[in-house]
Amino acid sequence: MKNYYYELTYPEEKPPITVRELLKQLLIPRKWQHFLRIEENIKINQVYRSFNELVLPGDQISLLLTHVESQQQAYPASGHLPKILYEDQDVLVIDKPAGQKTHPNLFETNTALNDCATYLQHPPYIVHRLDMLTQGCLLVAKNPAVVPILTRELARKDLQRFYLAKVDVNRSLPQQGTIKLPIGQDPTDQRKRMVRPDGQMAITHFKVQSYAQPQNTAILKLNLETGRTHQIRVHLAHSGWPIVGDPLYNPNFRSDQLLCLTAYALNFQRPFTFQTQLVTRTKKSPS
Repeated sequence: MKNYYYELTYPEEKPPITVRELLKQLLIPRKWQHFLRIEENIKINQVYRSFNELVLPGDQISLLLTHVESQQQAYPASGHLPKILYEDQDVLVIDKPAGQKTHPNLFETNTALNDCATYLQHPPYIVHRLDMLTQGCLLVAKNPAVVPILTRELARKDLQRFYLAKVDVNRSLPQQGTIKLPIGQDPTDQRKRMVRPDGQMAITHFKVQSYAQPQNTAILKLNLETGRTHQIRVHLAHSGWPIVGDPLYNPNFRSDQLLCLTAYALNFQRPFTFQTQLVTRTKKSPS
């Protein structure tokens, strides 16, 4: 089992807090907090402090994690390199192309995570997914120490995902709004999801960025509070604004079209820091 060591400075602009509250704010799992305490592997200015003692602005903090485990499968290298939008010691953000799966099923080796394994020369760790037909920003962990932290960020909505979609406007489209509808399996087609009362609640915020050509199409900016399968595609189609090029949910789909949905930005707190990171694609809205 590998150990992971981190150093950080408690920001000058923050108020004094206890060691326990510090670890809570850093989203350190309770199991790891237990080992940090009994093994005295959290140091403030190079000295162990009990969890009730204070951390002051400017204090130097070090953490040694000795019980990091992961049951995640190993992803073999594909032999292809991903397009990297951002990298630090713990994470990658890559630009996943449309038509590529996020992760493999069975013995597939041509997914985004297989490409990341080629670049890293060791298996990456999955944090979230993009639909195969969706292109754009995908956050990938480089080690298992940051996975539960990023997963909690996702659950707390601290990890924000922003999308652009080109839609057919078949019904009145307000300038902005929120779609809050439950999504579940479509019983008539295993590939599809649908709005249904017994589904999982899903929340999608949207805003019109512009109106586009041809007539009766628009570019929407969207961000998610939840991450259900096909969430944006189902919500928009149900509302009368199906995504251009959507083979499952747009009745006017043509075989020469690509799905016009792009994950154009991610905003997250870098693990074991108090710093936020915004990553955006340079390519603009879907055409």
